Amino acid sequence: MKARILVVDDAIFMRKMITDILEGSGMEVVGESENGSDAVEKYNELKPDLVTMDIIMPGMNGIDAVKKIISNDFKAKIVMCSALGQQALVKDALAAGAQDFLIKPFNPSRVIEVVEKIINQPAAT
Repeated sequence: MKARILVVDDAIFMRKMITDILEGSGMEVVGESENGSDAVEKYNELKPDLVTMDIIMPGMNGIDAVKKIISNDFKAKIVMCSALGQQALVKDALAAGAQDFLIKPFNPSRVIEVVEKIINQPAAT
């Protein structure tokens, strides 16, 4: 069964890049969001296996979106996407419940490695 992914980033070209990488490795991107509040709604609607989440977005940021998703589904699997120099924000996101992170610009093999690792981890209990 294909892994179902929700891709969240305010930049359409970043969503397209992540989607191309994931679909190229046999995963299914079931939805995209451009901000945190839309991501929370789509997560609740689509129940994806994993979310790739940008940190800095207009409106609700990625860290607040992680907190909202985890408060509704503590088994949610979320990988943060950040630019170099955002290590403090990555720490906050991991403390909020994200499982791992990717640094932009993306290395396709690293994206697949991290996403597959998190999808194959047992869900939180």
